[in-house]
Order: sequence, then C-alpha cells, then structure tokens
Amino acid sequence: MLFGRKKKNPIKIADKGVVEWKYATCGYCSTGCSIEVGLNAEGEPVSSRGVADADVNRGKLCLKGIFEHEIFASAGRGLKPKRRDHWYEAWQDTDWDSALDESYAGIRRIQEKYGLDAFAIISTGQMLTEEFYTLGKLTRGLIGTNNYDGNTTLCMASAVSGYKRSFGSDGPPGCYEDFEHTDCLIAWGSNLPEQHPIIYWRMKNAQENRPFPLVVVDPRVTMLAQNADIHLPITPGTDVVLQNALMHVIFAENLQDDDYIEKNTNGIEALREEVANYDPTCAAKICGIDEDTIRVVARLFANAPAAMQIWTMGINQSTHGSDGVVGINNLALITGNIGKPGGTSLSITGQCNAMGTREWSSCSGLPGYRYLENEQDRRDMADFWNIDIDILPTKRGMFQTDIYRAIETGEIKGLWLIATNPLSSLPNVGRVRKAMEKLEFCIVQDCYEDSESNQYANVFLPAGTWAEKNGVMTNTERRVNLITPLTAPPGEAKADLWIFNQMAKRFNAQNKVTFPDNAADVFLEMAALSRGRLGDISGMNHALIEKSRGIQWPYTEKQVKNNEVPPTGGKRLYTQPASFRYADGRAKLIPLPFIDNNEVPDEAYPVWLNTGRLIEHWHGRTKTGKVTNNNKFSPIPFIEINPDLAQELGVQRGEYVRLVSRRSDAVVMATPTQRVPKNMVFLPFHFHDCANRLTLGLLDPHSRQPAYKQSAVRIEKISDQQAAARLSMEMRTF
Repeated sequence: MLFGRKKKNPIKIADKGVVEWKYATCGYCSTGCSIEVGLNAEGEPVSSRGVADADVNRGKLCLKGIFEHEIFASAGRGLKPKRRDHWYEAWQDTDWDSALDESYAGIRRIQEKYGLDAFAIISTGQMLTEEFYTLGKLTRGLIGTNNYDGNTTLCMASAVSGYKRSFGSDGPPGCYEDFEHTDCLIAWGSNLPEQHPIIYWRMKNAQENRPFPLVVVDPRVTMLAQNADIHLPITPGTDVVLQNALMHVIFAENLQDDDYIEKNTNGIEALREEVANYDPTCAAKICGIDEDTIRVVARLFANAPAAMQIWTMGINQSTHGSDGVVGINNLALITGNIGKPGGTSLSITGQCNAMGTREWSSCSGLPGYRYLENEQDRRDMADFWNIDIDILPTKRGMFQTDIYRAIETGEIKGLWLIATNPLSSLPNVGRVRKAMEKLEFCIVQDCYEDSESNQYANVFLPAGTWAEKNGVMTNTERRVNLITPLTAPPGEAKADLWIFNQMAKRFNAQNKVTFPDNAADVFLEMAALSRGRLGDISGMNHALIEKSRGIQWPYTEKQVKNNEVPPTGGKRLYTQPASFRYADGRAKLIPLPFIDNNEVPDEAYPVWLNTGRLIEHWHGRTKTGKVTNNNKFSPIPFIEINPDLAQELGVQRGEYVRLVSRRSDAVVMATPTQRVPKNMVFLPFHFHDCANRLTLGLLDPHSRQPAYKQSAVRIEKISDQQAAARLSMEMRTF
C-alpha cells in the first residue's frame, strides 16, 4: 500500500516556454537581490528566478520578486505624453517635443515670476543611480532651484541624519556578512520577515550555523519578535529613553570599551552626564520595559565579543528618529562595535535604490557625499560640470515634507514629481491634496498614469520602469548591482535618463554642460567623481559589476590594481582607528535628552495607531496591487486588533470599523489577533486613501521625517456593513 506523497501525482512546474534568461536586480526593497527574468520566444517576460552565485540572495527570492516580471504588463501604464491647461480639465494626448517644451516653459515662467526656488522638484528611491545623478546635474547646475528632494525623506532621512551626526558622513558601515560573525543582535523597529525577507533568511541561516541571541524592540509582536530570545514591547516613541537606560547600565557596571572610546570618539563625558539621568527604574515607567530586562539586555549586548544592531522604519519614522539612530550609534561606539566583523549599526534601507539617491542625487548635498556648505566641494562640482559656482546654494533647501507646506503658503508655485505619489505616501494626505490644488504648474513623470498625484498635473511624462532601463542600484550594504533592459517601455514611454537628457537640452542651449546619453558612460563620470571619497567606486564599471554579481563600495582603482579587495568589494567602513569622516577622524558621542512631543492616546482617541508593511505588498501597491499573485493575499485595508478590545467594542472578525483620528477617518476590516496589545491597532500603509488620511504631520527636527508610527485613534463600529464593504472595495482600486 502507498501512503503520503508516493500516492499523489508528482509536483510539476508549469513550462512557461522560457528561451532566454536576462540578468537584473530586484526593484522592490533595498535587499538588492540578483534576479534573472525569463523571456519566451516572443521576447515577453514570463518568469523570475534568483541568481544562485549572487552573494546577496544566493538563489532566493521573496514573494514580490518571484512575480516581478508581471509588472511589465500591469494595468495603468502611461503610454503617451499628455497635457492640459488646468488640473480639473480633461487630458489631451501630445507628442514628446511639445510636452517637454511646455514643461520647460512652465518651469521658467514660474522662476522668472517668483524666483528660482519657487519651483520644486521631488524624486524617488525607485530610479537608477545614473538617472539620479543626471537629474541632480540638471537641477543643481541648470534649473537652479534649491527646493529639491526625494521621497526617501519619508523612509531614510533619519538614518542619513543620524549617521552624519555620529560619524561625519552617511553610509551604512556594515554588511549582511556581519550576521555570520555577531554574538548578539538587537533589532530596533524592524520586522525582517515581512519587510526584507531575504535579509531575514541570511540572518536565520547565520543564527542556525552559529547561534546568537536576538533581541527585538517593537511595540507589536511581529514575526521577528516571535522568533526573538527577548522581545521588548516598547511604548511607541520612547526608543531614546530605552537607549539611554541601556547606556546607563553599561557605564554603571563598567562594561564599556574604554580603549575604543579613547582612540575613536569625542564627547564621552557629556554622554555619561546625560545617561546618568536614565536609571532603569525611572526609565521603565516611560518606555514600558521593566528595569530587570533593561539590565539583562545591556549586559548581554556589552559583554558580547561582537554585537550588531539593525533598524528600519520603527526608528526612522518618529519625531525622535534621528536621535534614535544616534542612540544606536552611541551604543555601538561605547562598546567598540563599529568596523569589525559582527559589530555594526546597520540601517536596513527602505526603497530599492534609496542608497543611490543618498549617494548621487544631489538632493541633500552634492554627488559623492559632498556638502553644499563646503566651498571647496561646491567649487569642485562647478568645475567638473562646467557651471557657475554661484548657481549652487550654500546650504540645502526644503525637505519634501516642508515643500508641501510652502505650497500651502504660496512660497512654492510649481512642482515636478518623478516616480513618487505624495497623495498616497505623505501623512495627513487631505492637507496635501488641498496644497496640490494651489499649484500654478505641475509636471508628473511616472510609469503609471493612474497615480493619484497625476490628478493635479498639467503635463504627464510617461516613463519606463525597473528593467525597461539600464543602470545600477545600491543596496543596504553598499553593494552596487546592475539592471539590464529586459523589455522596452510600452507605447511612447521613455527611460527617465532619456527624459532628463531631453529636458537638459532645453536648459543647456549653449551646451556648456555635458550629459552622456548612455548609462554606462554616466557611471564612468560618477566613478571619476568618486575617487578619494568615502563612497569610492572608481574601480567599477557596468561589465565588472554584472560579472561579480554586485560590488560593494569602497572599490577603488588602487585596490583593484593591488588586489587589496575581493572582486565583490570592500565589506565594512571605519575599520581603522580614527577613520571617521570628521576632521580629526573621531566619531561623536552625542547626549540625547528625551522630549516627549508625541501624539498619545487620550479619552477622545484612546488607541495607538501603528502602521507598517506586509510581505506581499510594496508601498502604495502601485505595482503589487496589480499583480494578482501579490494582491490576492491582502486585497483590502484591514487592522490587527486585540481580541479583548474587539470584544469590548462588539466587533467580530471580518466586520468593518471606522478609525477616526484628529485628521480624518478610514474604513477598514477588523482582524483580531494577539500580535497587538489592547491599546493599539496595526494598519498596513499600502492602501491608498486609508492610513495616511489618519497619520499626523509632526516631523523630526533634524531629518524632517514624519512620525508615521505614533498617532492616536478611536474605533467606531459601523452598523451598515454592506456600505462599508463597498467603500473598502473602492480603496483597493486605482
């Protein structure tokens, strides 16, 4: 008799008729997985698979990557340039020259009437690095506005700010290999299994081969918290208090690395003085973690031969986001856990090429981590680009989150949005919508014409997406990897690099500034600019990057010539004593007083609102909401709600409820679960016209990043469930 599997038909994988596999890098999160897309005999993308000899993912892909080839044929793609005189009028098809001419004329009209900075440009973390660099050259060198930023402000600005404050420069100092060497890992506000599944696999694989304790700091019982040795369900917005309390214990019990502190840091006395105020007994009452647990975690971390910290949006998206990153860096520095295998503070970046925009877009500074405030940096770039140094501002302009407030007040009159959708992604979106209505001229450049923000555009420029283009991206661990075109953009859509170059011709009538047409040539220009910088990529080119399946910077010509680094690049930063980016080579230990300016629950709004990602979706579902195999898992907005709270409210599983904040309201389905405490709900942020109707616009003072994670709501039961279901279905459509 046959039992089990032997009695069943064997599993068969459908033959999709793949005749060729083409190399690319996944275009979703920042993990940077190498991917191959299979093309059939007609040249159509029909399958995706991981690349086995790529170090990042070693053949693995997550749910999004497995079906990434389906985005090429998804609905809503922009096929033709469009124009209209007013945002409330019907669109008219036009040709590229007319659309670009009108865009140029609109920008100049605004600037001539109101000044250069009255026109703002907001880009993304979704483009390729050569495109970021070219847009930065166009914006800084020719258009001349200083109000230029990327939507990475919404996810990584606090990490950037914190790294700069502590180390003197942006740039994550560690790598994924550190999981294989660490003796203790603290994850702050990071849910790797759903946010970055392949990094989670790397971490778990390392933990199985060489066990180390995992501590997860998160108010919710996430999938990562369920696998933790210690879970710290912290009160939202109080990470700095916990960090100070951990340092209090380390100093009180003399567990710090005095030798490392003396050789590599400044500011130890001021830090000691501040953390002396955070005895665990007092801190426990603020952060919600009992004092004995605080002491245990402090000892565990400080006594580990190598200790590692990672974080994502749970730290960054806070009114104390930049301070939270500095606190993580402080903990690493006082225990000597920077620049050695297994010892690092590693920000897990959000978007696929957020690192590329940080390094090369010129949003917050100038290419290669140069500073607008540094006269020599400005002069070097002016000479390299052949522009007048006076067009470069002496400090950065508005952050994205400030630009919309300046639109409200009339300070900014025009806007160019590139592969970003503020009417889905910004907090308090109702206020943003009213601001967009005030614009005198708006350009939207996107691969999808059904973006909500396109409702307010005068010109729409249809762009290519992901592997319809050629160029590189940089992942969380500073690994530069290549995208090769798998298929052409649909209809009349064009690659972003082509669009920027065509726009540059209109601002560059005398041809003073050079704009290479080929992404490989743009990369070589970037490589030349990087020589001698922290992010040196002078030893790389497109062909070598593809051959190596990605290369980590720094990777210099000298290192390559002398065989000083492996083909896959340099693994860590700050490996030598006093090698930080301040003038004296020392990192700064920065005291962090806790200022409680969060929105907190009260009688009118008694429940914490926590927001975050699901494994099957990406940001506003612009892509994954149109891929059946992703969207079927979560097609409508829902909340995780504690069963005891649901019972008190008389809410059953699958019923719809109304969430009400001080800003607006949203209708969602209730899903009772013990993953959240009784005074909190968790709402995935992927559904348009939902989460960000509720979130507030409080910003971190250093990074200007919004506090998406700390809001207060009340929950109202809905009597008409059929009407609520219809409204929820409207929220899932585009």
